Amino acid sequence: MQQRQCFTQGENVELLAQYGFFLAKIATVVVAIAVIAAIIVNLAQRKKQRGELRVTNLSEHYKEMKESLAVALLDGPQQKQWHKAQKKKQKQEAKAAKARAKLGNAEPEGKPRAWVLDFKGSMDAHEVNSLREEITAVLAAAKARDQVVIRLESPGGVVHGYGLAASQLQRLRDKQIPLTVAVDKVAASGGYMMACVANKIVSAPFAILGSIGVVAQIPNLHRFLKNKDIDIELHTAGQYKRTPAVRDARGRGSLSALSAAPRCPYISMPLRLLANRGCRADPATLLNRSR
Repeated sequence: MQQRQCFTQGENVELLAQYGFFLAKIATVVVAIAVIAAIIVNLAQRKKQRGELRVTNLSEHYKEMKESLAVALLDGPQQKQWHKAQKKKQKQEAKAAKARAKLGNAEPEGKPRAWVLDFKGSMDAHEVNSLREEITAVLAAAKARDQVVIRLESPGGVVHGYGLAASQLQRLRDKQIPLTVAVDKVAASGGYMMACVANKIVSAPFAILGSIGVVAQIPNLHRFLKNKDIDIELHTAGQYKRTPAVRDARGRGSLSALSAAPRCPYISMPLRLLANRGCRADPATLLNRSR
């Protein structure tokens, strides 16, 4: 009986040991999977932060559309002849490309390109990050006689965001690359400021363009706080450190400071737009219009 009890205890110890080894194996597998998943996520985030530039040959795209429609209109024998002619043409083009490669000319000369970029702006103009990288790539690859077309759609937004977006388009003008902005729907306010950087603006018949202005709106909670006997103190290092806040009492000074805040960007925008058109404007006249 005692021997049987000792044997049972030994079996229990062995069972616990095996269970412990099993848990250790499971933990090792889970940790390995977690490490691999963390590495994959890290690589994906790095790739996302770095971004990816996708280039589509629009000429080839429209050419394929045209050929597909042309083939669809042919009957069976005509389609066979057309395919034979296309194969012969492709062989000739491949031979010509190979000959140019031997001579060191990878591409036929005298063929200008049109680089087409898309910009669909939001209120905070965060799309300017992608636009900046795209323009940098175009500036690095563009050759003489190339031009850039921006398909723009934006109702406008924050001044500093669209000011940065307009400055990115200005980089193309500074490099003497012809810039055309195409507007299908709307390019208003900051979007119109971007469009006016271009050499040419092309719009759809009922597209909305224009509406340059700056709006500042702020609620007032001073009387509410006063009724609740709540006092707020704020100490600044200068008179114009900040604009009026929602808790401030409204007086002539605060209202004048609030109304003056939008005038600077409002005056700067027309001056910059007119400069791109080779025109001059009187800042005093723009100041009077902004009041």
